[in-house]
Amino acid sequence: MKNLVASAVYKARQWVSDVSDIRAGDTRARRFKAFGQSSRIAYPPGDVYGEPWIRIGDHTLIGTHVTLAVGMPGEQFESGDAIIDIGDRCSLGRGTAIVARKQVVIEDDVMIAPHVYITDHSHSYADVRYPIWQQWPTAAPVRIGAGTWLATNVIVLPGTTIGRNVTVAGGSVVRGDIPDFSVIAGAPAKVVRRYVDGKGWDPPLPPDAAAAATWWLDKPEG
Repeated sequence: MKNLVASAVYKARQWVSDVSDIRAGDTRARRFKAFGQSSRIAYPPGDVYGEPWIRIGDHTLIGTHVTLAVGMPGEQFESGDAIIDIGDRCSLGRGTAIVARKQVVIEDDVMIAPHVYITDHSHSYADVRYPIWQQWPTAAPVRIGAGTWLATNVIVLPGTTIGRNVTVAGGSVVRGDIPDFSVIAGAPAKVVRRYVDGKGWDPPLPPDAAAAATWWLDKPEG
């Protein structure tokens, strides 16, 4: 009996999750600036507001408890452009937060692990006469290049541009310009490995690492 009840509860929870996900074409998806085909925000979501300034591309999966926040709840922006702009075939892990008021662009094929924090603005502390919460935040746009992977607990700060196919190690704090085809780690994050044209990876990858990474892509057809 216990197993039957547990199975029934699991199926009921799965059904609630499936019908509660935000998908292209449903009423909640139509609040967004764009919500691509076969994309989904899993249930339960995090805080989601400013939908008219959020664009989600095709085939993108956004996990549970993910926050997508443009400005403050109810705040209006004159620009008609997307302030949070997420490309095609991206994945955002559970508990991740993207908080924007200038612009955060996530290009195609970006993989974001759980509990990553990305923001384009920060509290100002310049005027010592006032508490920090009373001072208007500073802001600078953020861009994360196509094919990049952000591991768990990464923080991306305002004004950051991350290049293509960059690996960001878990727990890194990222600011500034990060070159294409690099591996970065630390707080603040620094380049620890980079692909150099005509030379390959510097420092070199472990033996057979490249072949092991793409064996399933390089299998002959048939």
